[in-house]
Amino acid sequence: MVDIDRLRREIVVASASAGEGHVPSALSILDILWIEYSVIMANQRMRNEEIDRFVLSKGHGSLALYVVLSEIGFIDKSELGSFGQFDSRLGGHPDRLKIPGVEASTGSLGHGMPVAAGIALAKHIQGSEGRVVTLIGDGEANEGTIWETALIAAHRNLENLVCIVDYNHSTDRALMLGSIADKFAAFSWDVVEIDGHNPNEIEASLSHEKTTRPLAIIANTIKGKGVKAMENNPAWHHAAPKMSEVENLLGGVS
Repeated sequence: MVDIDRLRREIVVASASAGEGHVPSALSILDILWIEYSVIMANQRMRNEEIDRFVLSKGHGSLALYVVLSEIGFIDKSELGSFGQFDSRLGGHPDRLKIPGVEASTGSLGHGMPVAAGIALAKHIQGSEGRVVTLIGDGEANEGTIWETALIAAHRNLENLVCIVDYNHSTDRALMLGSIADKFAAFSWDVVEIDGHNPNEIEASLSHEKTTRPLAIIANTIKGKGVKAMENNPAWHHAAPKMSEVENLLGGVS
């Protein structure tokens, strides 16, 4: 089993090296991405099943995706050090034309989920097996396209679409969302609510038996999870640590 703290360290170091990155947002989704790629997709591959198509709608959390892709061999570990550089393919948002394993170029909030729904609808029409999984942020749920997509997905019975909501309360200072679970349920989605840092709960939710409806997984997470100075600290939202701060920050990794 991978040492998740090591992946957290790789995120912090890559950000410090680049002077760029949404570190807390990447840390809040790391556990989810790791289970999806290293457990769910790996098991599907072993069973010769159709592999999940994953769309990171919350594109600014790209560092989490990059460290996971590097861990499973889609990109070389040494490339993480190039994050954010002018000639690097590892940008602040993932680019599907440059990076193996990236299904959609995302970053403009509210765009990745509609793309995922479009892929799911195409698979539905073709009678193709397999699911499409997308991950959005709670702040991203302020975008109208999220709820337009939720309506369409339920109307078209896209049972092959899964939307994970990274509920790290980023948006609370601007807009209190209340129960996102109740909102998706009102849009006729199946809903499960989990601890987004508990591997067993993540795996169980991603293994949820299909019904005739799309599935929303409300993942309760901690922004900046694992780096104590960053946890739930809005000052770190888009602040990159300096290299001189890295060791002190990582001393607080839990």
